[in-house]
Formats: sequence, structure tokens, C-alpha cells
Amino acid sequence: MLTQDDSPEVPAPARQTPRPSQMQAEEAVRTLIRWAGDDPAREGLRATPGRVVRAYEEWFAGYGDDPAAMLSRTFGEVGGYEDIVVLRDIVFESVCEHHMAAITGVAHIAYLPSRRVVGISKLARVVDAYARRLQIQERMTADIAATLEKTLKPRGVAVVIEARHGCMSTRGVHKHGSLMVTKALLGVFREPPMRQEVLAELGRKPEATRG
Repeated sequence: MLTQDDSPEVPAPARQTPRPSQMQAEEAVRTLIRWAGDDPAREGLRATPGRVVRAYEEWFAGYGDDPAAMLSRTFGEVGGYEDIVVLRDIVFESVCEHHMAAITGVAHIAYLPSRRVVGISKLARVVDAYARRLQIQERMTADIAATLEKTLKPRGVAVVIEARHGCMSTRGVHKHGSLMVTKALLGVFREPPMRQEVLAELGRKPEATRG
């Protein structure tokens, strides 16, 4: 389990280096194609560098996002609601920073509001903002929890991520079906009995819709 101090800091953006031009990025892709043993000039690969660069712009759009800003608009009219807010099964796709292989999974988020709540779509946007970066699952889990803690100032935050890693299934040990689970618990969720309650909520599968 990931541990945090009582007042985690919102993760600082990664240090920026000069961004290569699109032409330089496409040439890098051609170099990799040649390194793999193929000819980037052949018909089927001529447009590949441009396609890869456009795909990278989408896959790594999170570097241009400010997750904390996504949580800036909150609502105080909650009719006296004081219980846990849970959003499960937030599907995400990311890329492993070690091998640049795919990470696919779901994030589950819970928080215990102090006075105000945030729109649920904003929770999903925060997950995407961190997922669309080169990642390791442990850091992504901690970063999401720290951002929610610092921005919403709730009584407790819990984040659980379950994901499958391409670096485990497509290379190396070639173990298909392995599922990695990480957790970050902050505030009141770090201590029993709240810890058990929120983990039970985040692990519960949605009930079947009754006809």
C-alpha cells in the first residue's frame, strides 16, 4: 500500500525541456523503423511517422493538463449529505515509462467531503490527466490522491487502481492476465474502521440492473 503524510503536496509538473519539432519527431520514428529492420520509405510505412506523432499527441495530452484546475469548481448545496462519495470503474489507458508499453485498467476513487463536493466527471478527468503521461502505476495512484487531498480538502481520500501492463504480457516474462493493484489512503481513511469501509466500497462490484 502506498503511504502519504497527512498533508501531501500536489505533484509538481515535470521539468520541461525544449520540445522537438514535428519534423524531428517524425524522423525519430523513421530511425526506429530502420532499427527494427524495415524501410520507412516503403509504401505501407511512408505515412507512419506522421500517424505516430499524431497518436502521441493524443496519448500524452495529459502533460498539457492541470489536474488541480479541473477540481476548482465545487458545489456546496448537497442537502446535508455527509457520507462517502464513490466513483468506481473509471477506465483509463496509459503508457509505461520503462518500456513505453500499454497500461490499461480502471481507477476507483472515494472521498469524504468536508463541506463541498465536485462534479463526478471531474474525477474522471483527473484520472485521464495523469494517465495520459508516461507513468508507473504507483506514482499515478499517489498523484491522483494527493491532488484530490490538496484541492478538495476532504476529510479522507482513497484511490485504488487495477491495471494490466503490456510490459508483463508482450515482453519479458510474457505473463498474460496479471493484474496489478495499488492503493493510496489519506485522512480518515487511513485508520480503522473507515479504512475497512472505504476499501469494501471500492472493491464492491456494481449490482446487476433489475428488470
